[in-house]
Amino acid sequence: MIVCIAEKPSVARDIAKVLGANTSHEGYMEGNGYQVTWTFGHLCTLKEPHDYTDQWKAWALSRLPMIPQRFGIKLIPNNPTYEKQFKVIESLFQKADAIVNCGDAGQEGELIQRWVMQKAAVHCPVQRLWISSLTEEAIREGFKSLKDQSEYQSLYEAGLSRAIGDWLLGMNATRLYTLKYGQNRQVLSIGRVQTPTLALIVNRYHEIANFKPEAYWVLSTVYRDTTFTATKGKYGSVEDGQKDLQSIEGKEFTVTDVSKKEGREAPPRLYDLTSLQVECNKKYGFSADQTLQTIQSLYEKKYTTYPRVDTTYLSDDIYPKCPDILRRLTNYAELTSPLSGKKLPKSKKVFDNSKVTDHHAIIPTGVVPQGLSFAEEKVYDEVCRHFIAVFYPDCQFATTTVLGQVEDVEFKTSGKQILVPGWREVIKPVKQDEEKKEGQEDEEKTLPSFTKGEHGPHQPQLAEKWTTPPKPYTEATLLRAMETAGKLVDDESLREVMKENGIGRPSTRAAIIETLFKRNYIKKVRKSLEPTPTGIELIGLIREDLLKSAELTGIWEKKLREIEQHKYEARQFLDELKQMVTEIVTTVMLDNSNRRVAAAVEEKPKKSAPKKAATKKSTSKKASEGIDPSPRTTQRRDDMPSGDAIIGQPCPLCGKGHIIKGKTAYGCSEWRNGCGWRLPFAVEKQP
Repeated sequence: MIVCIAEKPSVARDIAKVLGANTSHEGYMEGNGYQVTWTFGHLCTLKEPHDYTDQWKAWALSRLPMIPQRFGIKLIPNNPTYEKQFKVIESLFQKADAIVNCGDAGQEGELIQRWVMQKAAVHCPVQRLWISSLTEEAIREGFKSLKDQSEYQSLYEAGLSRAIGDWLLGMNATRLYTLKYGQNRQVLSIGRVQTPTLALIVNRYHEIANFKPEAYWVLSTVYRDTTFTATKGKYGSVEDGQKDLQSIEGKEFTVTDVSKKEGREAPPRLYDLTSLQVECNKKYGFSADQTLQTIQSLYEKKYTTYPRVDTTYLSDDIYPKCPDILRRLTNYAELTSPLSGKKLPKSKKVFDNSKVTDHHAIIPTGVVPQGLSFAEEKVYDEVCRHFIAVFYPDCQFATTTVLGQVEDVEFKTSGKQILVPGWREVIKPVKQDEEKKEGQEDEEKTLPSFTKGEHGPHQPQLAEKWTTPPKPYTEATLLRAMETAGKLVDDESLREVMKENGIGRPSTRAAIIETLFKRNYIKKVRKSLEPTPTGIELIGLIREDLLKSAELTGIWEKKLREIEQHKYEARQFLDELKQMVTEIVTTVMLDNSNRRVAAAVEEKPKKSAPKKAATKKSTSKKASEGIDPSPRTTQRRDDMPSGDAIIGQPCPLCGKGHIIKGKTAYGCSEWRNGCGWRLPFAVEKQP
């Protein structure tokens, strides 16, 4: 008997139908030599601190850092439905001749199913179903090309490393800051991605609050109902502006040059999850989470492909399928008919195998939808129009620039005229006033016909303006900031390159934003995201850059991707995180009693740079079992303080004793009386 395990009951039903497993049982379906069962997303999770030792049950500074020798998993507690379904799965697995992992084809989906199989102690061969849509055709093709689960080992190790990293940092830093600064009022939650994201919002808030507007003046004139602006730009003083204004009043305006340049604009890229969330937030006000849930629903209904992707490209093997997909988009026949019967263009901006790993960009499957909600209609329309548009010709336009002069003052205006709409017949861009840069003109205004040398009267004016602060983040702009680790990047191609160092994953960014709302760290004011006093206070307490720097968190994300690509060792990543957590705990605990030592420890993140990626593929047996590899001996480093610098200092925990040197760590002389402060030699400088 072959047992297939899917991530949701609805997906299991789709797979069972294709396989002929049509007999329903409690918790699974059976038939044709298959049993198809399911989870409900996560059934298992990493063990909590108290599961490892009773000493970690109570929150105490003396028990930090908490670093288990080996990490374990457990069923999510207090959920009878989960427990009942797991017993069904366990029973099926024990009798199975083979298992097919049918979890969502991504890092999280791999982790979810692996943990369940590990908890159930699977011993038979396991194969992996890897598909990008849930259509009957895709499922059949997927079962014809099943792969051994070992081929996805690095994907699992990346997911496991992410989960363990979040546990190490979240559990330790949250307890540390709550105990140190919470004052018994509330839990101060710290997260590997959550905290840098909150820091972005808080930092922007401070930039706006501390902004001091400055006046400047702009000289313009109206000639033939067209506004021209002085090429000198901003005037720093009204006197300078008035001087030029007075010099041109009553004088004629002369056109000195008329130039016309034709250009082409390629269709916008296909959607990845982030760009879809950004666009839906701009156009419809959908939250990132609402867009994610909507596109996930469309995927599960077989209308669109797998959504949790971070690429805007398609692989070459999709190209032959595109004409059929377009033909089946009957609701868009008016837009697809110009493409019918013609060979579709194959642009490198759309089809590029090197830019596609596990999944391609989000596209329609060709299945005609029925009974969509308002949100589903809008999101589906966005996906379809972008897919159709990439096969349309470029938009051709002409940019006209007109220069003029009055006395010694030069003026300029420009306009853009669409010559051949091309893909703009499919997608009508919506102007976003909030994204318009200061002083930016309407580039698509149509100009009257001007002739070089013509002249006539004009109406000049000097306008006072004020510099404006940066705008608060919206969900759209915050998602872009997370994608580029806080860097302001407008260029699409450059954003693609910077995704490697983005913070969070496309599939988790919406959840991070929602978590900040739930924990009352941020609030929404109209479309803007603003920090609450609690959020501002929390970021103000954190001095360790490693906890709140989007750039440094982006480096960790890059390492996780490299683990997935066999370029970095999972064990090395976890060793670095353990060391980092130890340093953070030491820094905060020594903060008041030994500032020189704390400063030296804190200097470590500033000096650190990404280590050269390992090339050897991680094959740790313990890692493959969902258990963290046993920690290696940590290297002593020359940028850490020496033991001589702290021996004899007052104990930073109890204040009664002084620091002494033990066999494996520095501790407090009051240890017999219950003081548990210790500093492992792992963070001591080599003498």
